[in-house]
Amino acid sequence: MLMDLKDKNTKKNKYFITSVEFAFTGIQTVFKEERNMRKHVFFGILAIIAGGIFQLSRFEWLWLLLAVFLVWIVEIINTVFENVVDMFTDFHFHPIGKKIKDMAAGAVLLTSFFAVIIGMILFLPRIWQLLF
Repeated sequence: MLMDLKDKNTKKNKYFITSVEFAFTGIQTVFKEERNMRKHVFFGILAIIAGGIFQLSRFEWLWLLLAVFLVWIVEIINTVFENVVDMFTDFHFHPIGKKIKDMAAGAVLLTSFFAVIIGMILFLPRIWQLLF
């Protein structure tokens, strides 16, 4: 198997722009194929719009953007783990594959909780002030 890979003429990309194009293709793929990624992007953009409406400070923007981008990044990594497990198990159940997928999903869940906590810290006092 390793010999087969060596026989094929594979080499690193010569051009930076090619690498960027491949990266954008990866982001498009996860957005198209993963319903949860689309939800995370929707809520992330909603949070960013709310940040603009509530005129966050620079420091608050850093926290908000950290939380949003962490969720997006961890969701992409989760998708990578799911695809690698599916590739190695040929889409058949394997207990170790299930563990890997569950742990990766747990990472997304924890990161999402972090983002919700950041959102509550940033926005609840402002919403409360508007209401009362």
